Amino acid sequence: MKRIRMWLRELSLTQQLLLIVFSFVIVFAGFVFMFLSPSIDEFSETEMYNILHNSQTTLISYIEDNPGEIPTFKTNPDVENYMYLPASDRFISMGALEVPQPLKESISELSDDLTSGTLDEKLETVDENGSGVEYLYCITRMKTGNYLVSVMKNAYRVQFQQSLINSVVIVNILFFSAFFILILMWVGTLIIPLAQIKNYVTKVKNDDPSASLTINRYDEIGEVASAITDMADELDRQNREKEEMIQNISHDLKTPIATIKSYSEAIKDGIYPYETLEKSVDVIIEHANRLEKKVHSLIILNKMGYLLDDCEEGDTLNMSEVIDKAILSLKVIRPEIEFIRDIDETVCFHGEEEPWRIVVENLLDNALRYAKSYIRVSLNRGELRVINDGPKIDEEVIDKLFRPYEKGTDGKFGLGLSIVYRVATTYGYRAEAENLTEGVCFRIWNDSTMKERKSSRSRDKKKKEKNRQEMKKHD
Repeated sequence: MKRIRMWLRELSLTQQLLLIVFSFVIVFAGFVFMFLSPSIDEFSETEMYNILHNSQTTLISYIEDNPGEIPTFKTNPDVENYMYLPASDRFISMGALEVPQPLKESISELSDDLTSGTLDEKLETVDENGSGVEYLYCITRMKTGNYLVSVMKNAYRVQFQQSLINSVVIVNILFFSAFFILILMWVGTLIIPLAQIKNYVTKVKNDDPSASLTINRYDEIGEVASAITDMADELDRQNREKEEMIQNISHDLKTPIATIKSYSEAIKDGIYPYETLEKSVDVIIEHANRLEKKVHSLIILNKMGYLLDDCEEGDTLNMSEVIDKAILSLKVIRPEIEFIRDIDETVCFHGEEEPWRIVVENLLDNALRYAKSYIRVSLNRGELRVINDGPKIDEEVIDKLFRPYEKGTDGKFGLGLSIVYRVATTYGYRAEAENLTEGVCFRIWNDSTMKERKSSRSRDKKKKEKNRQEMKKHD
């Protein structure tokens, strides 16, 4: 059974269709010979006896209307009618054919037992040529005591049966031929777009610039084609971003490396590029710290790329503590900048402390770089905002700030906001930047909690309005 399933999986759609048609033909042939043929045989025999009965009904009506007269006309070209007179043991033919001797003997024997009504019988015998022959006949006892016998050869029944079977088979063949053509056309509509998708994927795999896929369908195949093209576009975008990121990283690391190298070589030769040995070494240390910071950011970015939301469900992390730790560690960088806390101490976020601390530190570090006099940190249910009074962000780059190594307004590259975006989205939050009337705001929020806050504010507003109206009534 397993081998059969494996074999079926290896068949193409066309081969599967041919297999289905072949299987159906076998099943249909078995149905015809095992079920349809016996049913038609029984039906045809019943019809033959009905023909004999109808023929006798016509003759009996004529005989009763014309007593003493033997009809000589045929009621059916395939039926032979006879009158059997038991008193003289004689048969009178109502046509041109005589009664075969075996049939005479059978009718004589049956007439002795038939006292009234009609009897249907079948007789298999051999004709004068030695060939087998079968007769269908019925005997009816008349009021006069004579017997009316109607006979039909089985050849007519076989011919009728064969004609009926052929008609059924032909109709089914025509129907299923048309059905097969329709199925074949339908399979063709599947195979052609699938082949186009396969060729497109192959071209994309081989970086063929001519790769294109246009399938005007709105069914599942159209959805798959659309998803594949979207995936290819996204991969192409990611590849471009990676290439750009590598170029930016190379460019960003090139300057401190070159400075460290040149200063070190100069000191080795006894030359102090920055006036004194101590100042020159300080420059080397400064650029080494820059390199260390950038490498640390790259490590964190890579680590956050594998960050999973496997934390306990719900909001369990107290964000006020995380924010206080971040402010304490960074405010010494620019002591002249005022940190304004607008924090709800009870607010909790979903996630682990370390990633969120990195997020807050990166937002504060970015704010410290541009702030003029203050940084405001606002924390409410489901929302964190970091505001600074520095210059506004160029509208052309505001939507790209969270990409890795995107150039900022000062022309510098960074990874901090990219790390912010990855952590926020991993834990189900959103991140954005917006220009204010004075300064810039970086916002992280959760859709569900923000909706709850808006709903709560709306309820509070309605409640206050209701209370105000009630107070007016009392007045």
